[in-house]
Amino acid sequence: MRRILLTGATGTIGSAVVPRLLENPGDRVTLLVRARDDAQLQSRRASMLAYWGIGEADPRSRRLEFLRGDIEQPHFGLGEAGFDTLAHSTTHAIHAAASVKLNMSLEQARSTAVQPTRTLLDLARRAAAAGTLRKLDLVSTVGVWGRTPGVMPERPLPEVRDFHNTYEEAKAEAERVLWQEAAGLPITVHRPSMVVGETGSGRVIHFQVFYHLCEFLSGARTFGIMPGLGVTRLDTVPVDWVAAAICWSSLSEQQEQRILHLCSGPALAIALPRLQAAVRQAWVRAGRPLPRLKPVNRRLLERLIPAVGWLGGPGAQRALRALPPVLAYLGEDQGFANDQSAAALARTGLPVPAIDSYLDAVLGYYLGESALARQP
Repeated sequence: MRRILLTGATGTIGSAVVPRLLENPGDRVTLLVRARDDAQLQSRRASMLAYWGIGEADPRSRRLEFLRGDIEQPHFGLGEAGFDTLAHSTTHAIHAAASVKLNMSLEQARSTAVQPTRTLLDLARRAAAAGTLRKLDLVSTVGVWGRTPGVMPERPLPEVRDFHNTYEEAKAEAERVLWQEAAGLPITVHRPSMVVGETGSGRVIHFQVFYHLCEFLSGARTFGIMPGLGVTRLDTVPVDWVAAAICWSSLSEQQEQRILHLCSGPALAIALPRLQAAVRQAWVRAGRPLPRLKPVNRRLLERLIPAVGWLGGPGAQRALRALPPVLAYLGEDQGFANDQSAAALARTGLPVPAIDSYLDAVLGYYLGESALARQP
């Protein structure tokens, strides 16, 4: 029987991983969940079970343990004894917890990425010493390459010094810590690109950077003011495929340390002008009015953002606060190699999905949920 520890179960990737881990009726899954007290833990449990469509009478619910903890605290907030007990009962660990806020201070970003990695390695070493550990999987990001131009290889990082934001910088530091301190551990590092909704339904638990970018590309939030998109391409992957790849990696128990680029790769990444056309078509189909696009220089748009927000009112101001981090990626000449990862996953029946197989569903789900949120 496998006893799997998962962090980040309420996040975009972790929430998609859980149902797949429960497919094997002999496995038990412990979810480390942040909550201020037991009452909030039970509330979060009820919310997540509902999201997964798992009722109290469902046998799967009895194989799920919700453990109150905090990845930013020493010993995950469990105390020395509780942490040691967890380590000795863990056969597999998947670390998917992260704070995907692009405007954190570097110290805040490190507290959500670097220290949790060290704590996870401590747990893994204790489990290995007890003879229970069989596999460790850590979710990173292709963003660890920062602003490095060109096609990024599937290998450990060199010294990267230029990043778009503190999230990338802290994730890169966490990876360096990992490779320095994980000697002998059976670990796979997963570097997903921009994760979007599920292939068939478009469903996703949180709307993150991709959706802010789509709102921007529609032109609705900037009164049609739009910088040139040039030849920039966007690398996206659906969350169900990412989750399936992580579960395959964990349960395959390969002992050799490796890196998997969970991305579409240069050949399948979508050009931003093409994505913009698809976004505007989806907005029109949903009955959302769109302004005519008015091309401007990107730097001019950055200076115009406060004025655009003032004209649009409080709602536009809140939306436009998310725009500067998105604009930072425009004009980047960067791609992510995935030849080795794609070949390994294809052999298991998980070929990299083309964006045409999920983009309409992803945009449709977002627009539907956004419309519901607007209802009084």
